[in-house]
Amino acid sequence: MSVEIIQERLNSYSCVSTLEEEMALREITQEIILAGLGRTAFFAQAGFQGGTCLRIFHSLNRFSEDMDFALASPDPAFRLASHLDQVRQELLVYGYEIEIDDRSEVGETVRQAFVKDGSLGKLLSLDYRPRGGRARKLRIKLEVDTNPPSGASYEMPVLDYPFPAAVRIFDLPSLFAGKLHALLCRNYDKGRDWYDFIWYTARRTPINHELLSAALDQQGPWKGHGPKTDNDWCVEELRAKIAEIDWAQVRQDVQRFVRPHELPSLKLWSREFFLRQSAKLS
Repeated sequence: MSVEIIQERLNSYSCVSTLEEEMALREITQEIILAGLGRTAFFAQAGFQGGTCLRIFHSLNRFSEDMDFALASPDPAFRLASHLDQVRQELLVYGYEIEIDDRSEVGETVRQAFVKDGSLGKLLSLDYRPRGGRARKLRIKLEVDTNPPSGASYEMPVLDYPFPAAVRIFDLPSLFAGKLHALLCRNYDKGRDWYDFIWYTARRTPINHELLSAALDQQGPWKGHGPKTDNDWCVEELRAKIAEIDWAQVRQDVQRFVRPHELPSLKLWSREFFLRQSAKLS
């Protein structure tokens, strides 16, 4: 059993609350899942995307919950179960008593599974526990889009924890395209999306417009209209979106995913602030 490796990794986070400790343990587990998938043929078929990808491979300074993947090309026959068997074996080595709830259904475009564990907290030395004394059950959702929009580009970095494993990920312009699609098409306002938007715009990240246009044509208000995006198009649509948002509510949504020293920066979040951020795309 290699629970000591997890304990050492957890100690490196210097957590200051129960919530941070839970988030750190989730992130460590996400890395083990990625490494386990790297020992299968999964990344020959799929790429890692979303906020958790940005956190693990580009040091985004917020925690994340779910793990999002998309196939490189559509495959309605794709099965997640065989890859999850390898994930189970890897997690067992590190002391997890894992439960995998595969909720994938035939005909569903997005394959979905939950990895759950309630045992690891009993083996670790935790500085912060809930008042009841027991750590909450760890739960991580994995989603795989089996009918992805075309146009994504990829990188193949090597994850070095808990062991070297090659992981195919969306490159930054493709990740940004996915985030913009979420910002413009999600039917609710998610603070983590706007946090990530600041990260991308602060770095003047280019947008993969081929992927964004295809995604908008596939899902959302522009579905079937064949939009052809460019930076000016994005600025115009973002301005309209920004004007509608309750920024107090959005700030509250993201608070539990950031470290305490970042909380004062959230006070800047307003319509005017995000209009200035969106102007950086021009």
